This record gives sequence, structure tokens and C-alpha cells, in this order.
Amino acid sequence: MSVLSILLVSVVLLISAYRYYGRFITSRLGIDNRNITPAHTNKDGIDFVPSNRFIVLGHHFASIAGAGPIVGPVIAIYFGWVPALIWILVGGIFFGAVHDITAMTASLRHDGKSIGEIIQSHIGLRGKRLFLIFALATLMLVIAVFLDIVSRTFVSVPEAATSSLLFILLALLFGFAIKRSPLPFWLITTTGIILMYLMVWLGSKFPVEISYNGWLYLLVVYIFLAAVTPVPILLQPRDFLNSFLLYGMILFGFAGVLISNPVIEMDYTVHFHVDSLGFLFPVLFVTVACGAISGFHSLVASGTTSKQIDREEDVKLIGFGGMLIETFLAVLAVMSVAIISRGDFIRRLDEVGPVTLFSEGLGRFISSIGIPPELAISFVALAVSAFALTTLDTCTRLARFFIQEYTEDLPAYSIRPIFQNRYSATIIVVLLSSSLLLSGQFAQLWPIFGSANQLLAALALLAVTVWLSNNSKYPLFTFLPMIFMFLATLTSLLLFAWNQYLMDNLFLSLFSLVLFLLAVVLVYMARNRLKKIKSEQTKE
Repeated sequence: MSVLSILLVSVVLLISAYRYYGRFITSRLGIDNRNITPAHTNKDGIDFVPSNRFIVLGHHFASIAGAGPIVGPVIAIYFGWVPALIWILVGGIFFGAVHDITAMTASLRHDGKSIGEIIQSHIGLRGKRLFLIFALATLMLVIAVFLDIVSRTFVSVPEAATSSLLFILLALLFGFAIKRSPLPFWLITTTGIILMYLMVWLGSKFPVEISYNGWLYLLVVYIFLAAVTPVPILLQPRDFLNSFLLYGMILFGFAGVLISNPVIEMDYTVHFHVDSLGFLFPVLFVTVACGAISGFHSLVASGTTSKQIDREEDVKLIGFGGMLIETFLAVLAVMSVAIISRGDFIRRLDEVGPVTLFSEGLGRFISSIGIPPELAISFVALAVSAFALTTLDTCTRLARFFIQEYTEDLPAYSIRPIFQNRYSATIIVVLLSSSLLLSGQFAQLWPIFGSANQLLAALALLAVTVWLSNNSKYPLFTFLPMIFMFLATLTSLLLFAWNQYLMDNLFLSLFSLVLFLLAVVLVYMARNRLKKIKSEQTKE
């Protein structure tokens, strides 16, 4: 079978899903432009900024993408490329896209607040606090890990460091031009994209070499500044321009497949158990995250993105459409690896890791359009690594939001002003995250991040299901994915806890059980609320 046939079928499925299923979901959500968005009602020029939908799409896509839809799908090929591909397409359409758009819409209807606020409104304050603690801990872990990853990447690939620094400067100029220049938006955007690709080339010519600790300290300062800077100055323009790196990577790869028409070399066998990972269920469904469904998306959708949406109808493009673009990237990741045999896949994955393996496969596609193979592979690797920085400062801003939301109910005469101030709240986030990195504890917690992230998705679906039920809607389109995700994540956590217990790692075993119990408590609270809603509706 050819790679081209798989990609064409995927494109048709995703476009059809956007047009028809996306229309169904938006109608069930009651999307209406007459509803004024929080970007207008709470406009402050810092976090709440009504913006062009394509700029917001760029921010949202850049924040949720990066290495996520690449690493997970490539590792999942251990179970076979066929089950990985099927789950990516089914999950992306019926799970991930629904998860993202409903979380985004729920935030719009709750004053731009996070999923935690939605839980408080429809389940209770205790539920909100449990969720925010869980989400904040997850974000701290991500920030610590990405501080390490980006620092190591900049040391090993100094060309990426130069390009990233130049991107930041370009973003500042682009944001100023969008706001102040009389030139049309399309001309400014085209110029910005050309300059961005020029900076990729400049990075390869003038690498910046700094030590690991040097980059770590610089990144700590950067994420603080990025998290407190008004979004139109840096976050929006940088993410919007950076998204064109991924768009370009996808388009160049697809063009290369059209020209070369590569054939799938890997066999069609489905492996229901892999020694290094475990059983296909539940491991496949917590390994493939961003390409199918990811709880991190709900934090972005209800965190930074919902505060920038100009009109309600924009959620279809940004939430539903943004997820489907990422799904196609995950499909492309699977196909870039399926062109080699299973034996070569296992050997190369152990040698170079999933990102490099993906870069080699997609670089091979791109080289078919006349670009030297070495340059094509370097471009793909650079595009992926650039988004680690985007994820890093987006997580910092989100963590600041959660600290502010968690403490907003404290008495005014207490320490609440410290946590409500965006500067001091961000300092707390940066200090805790960098301390976690320096302590080395994040390395112990990282193995269960996949399960925790997918559990976050299940909890977000739980919140929107209760919200929709409270508004006299019957949301099977969120209820059924929620049930499946709870089954997959809770099973995964129990298996992980048992395996860690057998390995005498009591810390990880207990931590997994704590996450399991947290989810069970929230489910119990939501169940009681749903029973009450049903009882009230029956009386009416």
C-alpha cells in the first residue's frame, strides 16, 4: 500500500469531519455570535484581547502541537502502524476535536475561566480545588521537563538556539507592525513568514553556543517575561508565525509524498502486547496523546485561547479545526516511520529516539521536491524543537492563571493579593518549576505523565458533560468519549501502580494511586450532581 493513498483518505475524512461533524457539534453547543466573548467583556490588553481568528488559531495550534503529535504516535507503532493510525483518526475526530471545542466553548460561557471554574459552578468548590491542584502539578512537571529539554537541545543543536532567539525578535516586530502599521494584514504576514524562514537559514550559519546551565538560567528569565507580557506583544505574534513552520513542514512533506509515492514497508501485524510497553489496551490510548486527544489541550483552550476569541463562531476553526490539523500531523508521523521495516524501526528508535526517526522519514519525503536530504532533515528537527519553547512559556502563563483562580476565594485581607498579582504569581510558578528540575524529582514523575495527561482529558470531558447536562442538553458526544477515557486512564494507572510496587518503587506506586483516587472522587461528585439534575428535570 502507498503512503499517498493513506494520506489522501485521511485528508478526505478530516475535511468531512470538520464540515459535517463540526457543524453538528457547534449546533449542539448553541454557538451564536450574539453572545459577547470574554475577550470583549474583560478586555485588558494583557490576557483578554479580541483577535483575528487566524492569529488565535496560530497561537492555539503552536501551543498544543510541537513534539506531542510526533513522539506519541511514533512510539505507539510498537503495537503496529495500523492500530496507531486507526486510533489517531477515530480519536482525533470523535474524541480530541470534541474535547477541545467543548472545553473552549465552556470557558467562553464562564467568563474565560478554566475547566476548574466550570467544575466549581456545576460540581462544587471542592471539585474545582482538586482539579486545579492536579492541573497545576501537571503543568509544573511539564515546565521542569521542557526547561531541561530546551536547554539540552540548544546545547546539542546551537543552530536551533540562534533561530529561536531570532524568532522572538521577529515576533516583537511583527506584533508591533500588526498593531501600528497601515499595511494590509496579508502583506505583513507574508513578509513575516519569509523573514522567519530566512532566520532558519541564518541559524544554521551563526550557531550560538552556551553551556547547559547558561541556557537554563536564560530560559527561566525568558519564561517569566513571556508569561507576564501582554499577549499581543509576544505570545500571539510568535505563535502565529511559528505555526507556519509546522504548516510548511506538513505541506512540504505532503508534496514530497505526491512526487515520490513511497510504499509502506512495515508489516500489517497488530501486536496486542509489547514487552517494553505492556498491553495494547490501555497503553496505546495513553501513549498517543496530542494526535488523538490530550488533556493539555483543555488547559490551553480554556486558558489562553478562550481569552483571545473575537466571536463565538471562531471556536469551530480554532478548537475543532486546530485539533484536526494536529491529527493529520500525527498521521504524517506514522507514515514517515511506516516506510521502514519493523526491525529497522525498533533498532533506530532505540538508537536515535522518536523525533530524530520522524525527522529522517519526513526529511526523506521532503528531499523528493529537490531539497538536499541533510537540509530537509535538519529543517524538520528544527521545526519540532522550536515548539518546545512555545509550550514552555504557554505552560508558565497557564500555571499563573491556575494559581490566581485557586486563590481568588481567599479573604481579601489575607495573602491573596500576592497570588492574584501576575508578577508574583509567575515568580512562584518559575521558582517551583525550576526547583523541581534541580531536585531531579521530575525524572521520577515523568513516566506517569501520559496517564495523568489523558486523565486530565477525561476530567475535562466530565466537566463539560455536567455543564451541558445542567443546560438541558443530552451530550452523548462528550459522555461516551469521557467513559472510554476514564476506562483507559484508570486501568493504566492501576497497572502502573502495581508494576511499580513489584519493582519496590513505592513512591511512584502511591503517586499513581493518588491520581486514581482523585479521579474517582471527582467522578463520584459529578455522578451525584448528574442525578440531581436528572431529578430536577423529571419534576419539571
